[in-house]
Amino acid sequence: MKIKSASFVISNSDVSKCPKDRIPEYAFIGRSNVGKSSLINMLTNQNKLAKTSGRPGKTQLINHFKINDSWFLVDLPGYGYARVSKTIKKTFQGFIKKYFLQREQLICTFVLVDCRHEPQKVDLEFMEFLGENGIPFCLVFTKSDKLKLSELNRNIQQYSKKMTNTLWEEMPPYFVTSATSSDGKEELLKYIEEINNRLDKNL
Repeated sequence: MKIKSASFVISNSDVSKCPKDRIPEYAFIGRSNVGKSSLINMLTNQNKLAKTSGRPGKTQLINHFKINDSWFLVDLPGYGYARVSKTIKKTFQGFIKKYFLQREQLICTFVLVDCRHEPQKVDLEFMEFLGENGIPFCLVFTKSDKLKLSELNRNIQQYSKKMTNTLWEEMPPYFVTSATSSDGKEELLKYIEEINNRLDKNL
């Protein structure tokens, strides 16, 4: 898939005010400072579509971007550590949960994890929430340029072992990406394109 257009549509914290377009929606979410905004900018060939920051917790709303006038990329607030008050953090969790439980247009969620770290409890708990509610998701390992291939493979195996030893029969689909080198870009966009093509055939 080639992204020819990517435009910001709306930011809000009220799921009922999300776009009414009946087109596929793909959500991107992860712990604060996982590299989500950088990844979105890399995928869309734009430097400033999603706001990047060295300070965790920059994204604080549900952000909709329309891609190729045919699907939405949704940038969601990070979970876990962020320099925001407990009240604001609870608000994040509230409307994020409503988004996942109420948004009928949502087709797949991409859960971003930093490939440099071993499986984190907060990531596993979030994926458990998605699984329990029947929300399809994929794993996206970010910052792959920061590790040697052997270390990267070891950490991915740790995720596979951790997940299959708990609630999962097998590891969900996953992508290895780098916003710096653009690794994983084609594979991830191709995955979205294949889903969109299947949806078109079923209409």
